[in-house]
Amino acid sequence: MESALLVKEYRAGVMECAHFGHISITNENGDVVYSAGNPHFRAFTRSSAKPFQAIPGIRAGIAAHYGLTSQEIAIMASSHRSEPEHIKVLEQLSAKLGLGEECLICAASYPLNDESRNQWLRAQGDKRRILHNCSGKHLGILGYSQMKQFDLDSYAEREHPVQLEILETMAYMAGIAQKEIELGTDGCGFPVFSLPLSALSNAYLKLACPDLIEDEPTRSAVKTITSAMNDQPLMVGGTGRVDSVLLEDSNIVAKGGFKGVFGFALKKERLGVTFKVLDGSEDEWAWIAKSILEQIGYSNRTTIERLANVFPPEIRNDAGNIVGHADCEFALHSPEESV
Repeated sequence: MESALLVKEYRAGVMECAHFGHISITNENGDVVYSAGNPHFRAFTRSSAKPFQAIPGIRAGIAAHYGLTSQEIAIMASSHRSEPEHIKVLEQLSAKLGLGEECLICAASYPLNDESRNQWLRAQGDKRRILHNCSGKHLGILGYSQMKQFDLDSYAEREHPVQLEILETMAYMAGIAQKEIELGTDGCGFPVFSLPLSALSNAYLKLACPDLIEDEPTRSAVKTITSAMNDQPLMVGGTGRVDSVLLEDSNIVAKGGFKGVFGFALKKERLGVTFKVLDGSEDEWAWIAKSILEQIGYSNRTTIERLANVFPPEIRNDAGNIVGHADCEFALHSPEESV
């Protein structure tokens, strides 16, 4: 099935860029109810898997074991931008676990947030592993490994007990066999999952509607994680991040991943949504999410207006002048319409 044209960008009225991709929206029965392009397109989850990677540790009781706050739980599912509050919570979590950043296998980095990076460089700060946008995930899994007395040096290896449990959990939440998930290596060094968008949509729907999860410990862990994400949206992404803006709506669970993949789900409507921008761009996420919400008739206009205000369709040059605009081009189709 061919990809769908998702977004066109114009400069001076002339089309400059066209972004193609795939959208999959599923219901509580696991059926695709709306789509654009191929709803079963196979994509790597990248960081959109982080809420699922946090499940085993929370399920095993690390929150009580270490006395974790909602901020610390949220940052375990985050792609933080190393804003000052992120760094404070990460160092607080590191201290509670008794694990220094030398234990992390993710690369030393500078903050991803522009202002935070500028402040860091003005203070002549060096790259640090704790500034890597996956450091919260790594600390959480290290803490779980330590609690279970597993080897810490190999915590990122595919055969490590925690990584095997994460793979099992990802398959369970997606409703597919483990053999249907292909593994790669993520930018931070962890195993990363390739699976159909429809399966990832089903997994996201279970985050939003944990009553769909039969296993009670997993259901309880999901409630803990998603409650923290909604309570602390800025911990999950940061200022001006699409997932953080969506998480301000208590009806939505959302998380983006690198190279154009994004997942969110609606609690009341009981819909799981994933999409993949094929050129790997993230700039179009908010426009696509807004159009999806509008097309399905989402009732919370405040969320739609917030997306429009934080991520306007106008394209500006380096001086801040409007030089173009973006338009969403896709129309969601039901399976009947696609026949």
